Amino acid sequence: MSPHSDLHTIGERLRVVETDLLRRYPGDRPGQPVHTAYVCAADTQADLPGEWGATAVELADRHIDLLTGLAGVEVLARARETLAQTPIQDLRLDFEDGYGTRGDAVEDDDARRAGRVLAALPSAVFSRGVRIKGLTLGEYERAVRTLELVLDGAGGVPEGFVFTVPKLRAVEQVDVAVQVCEMLERAYGIASGTLRFELQIESPQAVIAADGSATVARAIHRSAGRCTGLHYGTYDYSAACGIAPQFQSLEHPVADHAKAVMQAAAAQTGVWVCDGSTQVLPIGDAAAAALERHFRLVTRALERGYYQGWDMHPGHLVTRWAATYAFFRGALLAAAPRIDGYLRRRGGAVVDEPATAQALATVVLRGLDCGAFAPEDVTALSPDASVEVLTQLRERKVLEL
Repeated sequence: MSPHSDLHTIGERLRVVETDLLRRYPGDRPGQPVHTAYVCAADTQADLPGEWGATAVELADRHIDLLTGLAGVEVLARARETLAQTPIQDLRLDFEDGYGTRGDAVEDDDARRAGRVLAALPSAVFSRGVRIKGLTLGEYERAVRTLELVLDGAGGVPEGFVFTVPKLRAVEQVDVAVQVCEMLERAYGIASGTLRFELQIESPQAVIAADGSATVARAIHRSAGRCTGLHYGTYDYSAACGIAPQFQSLEHPVADHAKAVMQAAAAQTGVWVCDGSTQVLPIGDAAAAALERHFRLVTRALERGYYQGWDMHPGHLVTRWAATYAFFRGALLAAAPRIDGYLRRRGGAVVDEPATAQALATVVLRGLDCGAFAPEDVTALSPDASVEVLTQLRERKVLEL
């Protein structure tokens, strides 16, 4: 019998495999914020973005020589403008470690107020939400009640709302998070699938399970499409791995390992990876050293493909925006000639393939999205590289030029 008689069966099997792969890995999701500002839910008001921006501008002006040396005049000017106008893209009001235990009546009031604040934030804060307490046996009732009261205070689900689930240690906790979403949607007549959450990765068990599997990878695919991001928890994770306090940081090898697993698990799923925080604040006599340190940490993260990170103080916004703009402007200078050569099918020392062209276009589009440069800055270096063409390259569509 000819082997070709089995080709139809092979084709059907491959069709099932590829359909499942497309479902699980739909591709990267554009629109990732450059940061998430974490603020204690007891200390926030609707004018928080303006307050943080004003404090950040003041700090930037006080250390203008240092920042100019780090980022350059043009980058610093652009960053300062952002700090004055739209300093915060993503805000998380914290009811967990940054909030502590304050009693049920107090947290009830704070949760309702948090909902009102989230609903009143300007549209520039295009992603917003809360970090609830963990979905653990001792805290789940308080966590769910807080989430419910936040939504009540907001009068519904605010635009761009997402809640963060901390202390993930087992994939079954993701099942519970999905169940909580479904329960609240049914109870309050919210459209199915509206509520979404992030998972905070701050324990070794969230990275590697007892059976050796990657918990975080299984968690993404157990979330029923509701998981939007993975946030690395620097200090809980480091402590759980036994790292001495003076060596706990975003650049310790255990942090690099955890984030690399998170990155691989989330790749092409549409789930964003967010780098963790630094506890070193740019205040007092140590402000200059802290600014320089944070600029280095943000740049390091960007170089490793972590395009979002926590900011826990207004001063962190200064170096967040300066380092981000400096990174993407440098990326544009490197990417534009290669994109131009690819579009014109020219030869050269580097011959790029479609996958590389996709990566080049993606990094330029990220720079455009965050405001590091304008479309005309791109076409000045690569005349055919319009936003439409870059988008086609990112989606690996056939180009007609």
